[in-house]
Amino acid sequence: MGISSAGIGSGLKVDDIVSKLMAVESQPLADYDKKSASYLAKVSAFGNLSSALGTFQSSLSSLSSLSGFQSLTSTPSDSSVLTATANSTAQPGNYRINVTQIAQAQTLASAGYKSTTAAIGLGGKTTINFSLGTISGGTFGIAGTALGASLSSGGLTPGSLSINNTAISTDGTTRSARLLADAINAKSTTTGVSAKAAPTVTSATLFGGGGASSFGAVDTSGGGTYSLTVGGVEIAAQAAGVAGGSGVTAAALDAALTGNTAVARALADANITVTGTAAGGDLQFTNADGSNIAIAEAVSGSVTGGIGNIGGANIGSSTTAVGSISLVSADGSPITVGGTNPAGAGFTAGVGGAYLGAGFASDSSRTSGNIVIDSSNNTLQGIMAAINKGGFGVTASIVSDGSTGTGATPNHLILTASDTGLSSTMKITLAGTGGNPPDGALVSLLSYDPAGTQNLSQKAAAADTKASVNGIAVTSSTTGISGAITGVTISALKVGSSSLTVSKDTASLTASVTSFVKAYNDLSSQITTLGAYNPDTKTGGPLLGDSTLRNLQASIRHQLGASITGLKGSSLTNLSQIGISFQKDGTLTLDNSKLNKAIASNYGDIAGLFAAVGHSSDPDIKFVSSSGKTQAGDYAIDITQLATQGVLQGATVLPAETVIGADTSWTVTLNDTKPATLANTATISLPAGSYNPSQLATLLQSAINGVSAFSTAGSTVAATVGDDGKLKLASTLYGSKSNLQISTVSGTDISAVFGGASSVDGLDVAGTIGGYTATGSGQTLTGSPGAPIDGLKLTITGDTIGSRGSFGFSQGYAYQLNTLAAGYLGGSGLIAGRTTGLNNSVKDIGKQKDAFASRLVDIEARYRAQYSALDTSIASMNTTASFLAQQFAALAKQ
Repeated sequence: MGISSAGIGSGLKVDDIVSKLMAVESQPLADYDKKSASYLAKVSAFGNLSSALGTFQSSLSSLSSLSGFQSLTSTPSDSSVLTATANSTAQPGNYRINVTQIAQAQTLASAGYKSTTAAIGLGGKTTINFSLGTISGGTFGIAGTALGASLSSGGLTPGSLSINNTAISTDGTTRSARLLADAINAKSTTTGVSAKAAPTVTSATLFGGGGASSFGAVDTSGGGTYSLTVGGVEIAAQAAGVAGGSGVTAAALDAALTGNTAVARALADANITVTGTAAGGDLQFTNADGSNIAIAEAVSGSVTGGIGNIGGANIGSSTTAVGSISLVSADGSPITVGGTNPAGAGFTAGVGGAYLGAGFASDSSRTSGNIVIDSSNNTLQGIMAAINKGGFGVTASIVSDGSTGTGATPNHLILTASDTGLSSTMKITLAGTGGNPPDGALVSLLSYDPAGTQNLSQKAAAADTKASVNGIAVTSSTTGISGAITGVTISALKVGSSSLTVSKDTASLTASVTSFVKAYNDLSSQITTLGAYNPDTKTGGPLLGDSTLRNLQASIRHQLGASITGLKGSSLTNLSQIGISFQKDGTLTLDNSKLNKAIASNYGDIAGLFAAVGHSSDPDIKFVSSSGKTQAGDYAIDITQLATQGVLQGATVLPAETVIGADTSWTVTLNDTKPATLANTATISLPAGSYNPSQLATLLQSAINGVSAFSTAGSTVAATVGDDGKLKLASTLYGSKSNLQISTVSGTDISAVFGGASSVDGLDVAGTIGGYTATGSGQTLTGSPGAPIDGLKLTITGDTIGSRGSFGFSQGYAYQLNTLAAGYLGGSGLIAGRTTGLNNSVKDIGKQKDAFASRLVDIEARYRAQYSALDTSIASMNTTASFLAQQFAALAKQ
């Protein structure tokens, strides 16, 4: 039977021996762990360095570009009226701003419909065109009819009329259009509605008609007397005993009313004008202010002739001409008319309003578009969906007014312009196809022309923001007002007044500079800690002697110690001039008094110390951006080719009127790519009609810009009529990507507008910067790689080819350090590279350690096998020895 446990047979301590031997063999494992811990400590140190450098870089973000400098604060005294922002071009100052109107979008509503899904009309194909433009002239309101006949005698009783739920103060003295208008205007502040009295005009047939006079010669030979007054002015009188034809006649009346007569002067003083003649039968009297005109014949005794009497007896007569008024909404909103007797004032109770005497002009800068309605979508829902899909500046929705019951029509189609401003007023026209008229039901629903038929009701008028800045009137199509104060954008919130103070944002600049100094010192402290050596403890930081750390520290100090070059006209070239300087321990210190002095005297130059700045001697050359490889310096600009646009230039002079026939459709390809992209081609429909050159340009531009696929891609066109009378259509994009093609699909051929012209594609700008080649893209010229101008981007406009002056470029400290930090940070930065290398080393050590550990298992097994065999041998010898001893002992006894 063999020995199963080491040392049992012989007493040899095999486990202790093997354990001690393996302890000696395993000593290299500690070296592996030590190396791995050292590398991991460096990884952690680089993580701390990356964090500190990232914090430092963050402090540079507001200082690396001009947008972070020369900022100004704009503080309103009443922030509920307006807010404002100012850029570096603004000038400090105080401004008085009075906002009188806030921009809003036009909203139109249809009449009510019972169902949103029921068919409207017969389903005939109808093209509906939406265009946006501006209303000129006229008013928005309600035109009243002639006032009630009894008004001139009994007035308008209290409560008879209300406007927008406000009672108008009327009584027995309110007897004329003028007085009624005065009463309405007295409440206009409350109602938002004013009134205008139409001129009062006497009847056209009072003195005759059809060219024949009905005024008979006055005869007082029977002993009577006669007097004729107009508006209280006696214009004719005849004493007793005068035979007919010898006194007041139609001819005599005309003589008294013509020229500088006493009667004519008296009528003029009464604000009454005269037209026509009594002899001609068309004599009329007019009072421009809407006051009543009373015409009375006073008769005593026996009198024949006069108004309406040819030889007949005249017993006297009296008639009063009463005018009418119109209501005008101040903001273009509907007017609610009510009261106990609105008819007496010439109105019908209810809500209404329309443009009166207005004109409409399409805005060529705005999109327009067409939708087609037929039997597949002639419902409220179908029309709404078609409009919203069109994407041409109008949004449709359906609103229910909540009415119920038999005959209720609660559903209204609501159209709202997508943009605010007067130029977003809608005009909606309908046209049939194939020579057929548009569907009448759709016309009744949608036709809307501020200068004509208005089948939709305006619920809110398109309006601009109106304000005054230091007494100067300004307007804006949005709530934002820019340009009124250079460099300042105002956002109007409500009607009211506020002052606005624009001042240098010295606090932000000081805070940014202070943050820069602190961030650098924090970074410097971290670098020192990571790479320092302590002579007392004879220990060093985890990155002591590391080349990456040393190079970073040296590069930062070198950049901060150098002066900025390339600055034009600036007196500041180094940090010490604004109070930043190095201390003995390598940190930075900030002298706030020196910084404040620099801000006060050189505020505009401080940006150049920190940001990337470009200055051109040519105002049409603008700095866009640069890269970390762009070198500071002065570079001559030479342009060999200006950027152009894709153009279709008409070859023939447009006639006074160009007729666009029915069903005219053209295919337009705009700013297409190679290979072609389907979304860059669309078909437009042009409404039939006769257009002058200006209207034709507006129509074509709006139709193309109304294509949603084009607008989504940012592609637009501009149509103009030149001094030569030819139409020019151009893509607004510049460069080789700018192109334009039009072909006829149906209807009027494009040759009717452009003749036989062919389009020309755009070209990119070309030239050199500092004598180095540059690449053009549209109007942007970019410096080529490898040159000092690498990454420098300039926008080239203007119309000059050849030498364009020079461009000075400088990189401030913050910009340089930001570029430097970027090279160390990020996934491809130097720190990431070092960290990756260290982690890889740790992995390699782990593999080596695992391999060595595997060998230790084999060594231990070998030791254990050897000493187990020795133990067995010793045990066997011990057994033999014991046996022999027993045998020898037995022999000795014998």
